Amino acid sequence: MDIPHDLQAIAHQEQTLAFPQFHADHAWQIGSQLREMALARNAAIVIDVRTFGRKLFYVALDGTTPDNARWVERKSRTVEHFHRSSYAMGLTLQQAGTTLAEKFSLDPAEYATHGGAFPLRVAGAGVIGSVAVSGLPQRDDHQLVVEALCAVLGQNFGELSLKHD
Repeated sequence: MDIPHDLQAIAHQEQTLAFPQFHADHAWQIGSQLREMALARNAAIVIDVRTFGRKLFYVALDGTTPDNARWVERKSRTVEHFHRSSYAMGLTLQQAGTTLAEKFSLDPAEYATHGGAFPLRVAGAGVIGSVAVSGLPQRDDHQLVVEALCAVLGQNFGELSLKHD
């Protein structure tokens, strides 16, 4: 994995995957898209779509555990704090050779920098929430969210996808 390349690609994803406006129906579309993708791929994941302070879509598919629900919370909290994807934050810290606790004094029991939570961005307004999944390896969690957002926003996932190792 090429961390600088991935960070550049994720920054592009975060800027490109923006909604012109956002309503609760959009959360349902994103969550339903993720659920259908997970079921088609036999992936056991937890899905959480929220604006900050308000859960709009949540499902724990068969095969998930309470740990997956905790991971979603911790990853979502990271997006809320930094307005960046949890994967980008993890790669940034890995590249710098540090941790959330060391650099930002954030409790790892409350925040997670593993892939799978992505900012919900509204053009002209900024980051207003997050989409998070947990249950796959972190890069796959991140890619699944990006793929679902591409489907909902009519973007080409092939052009926005992180390249394979």
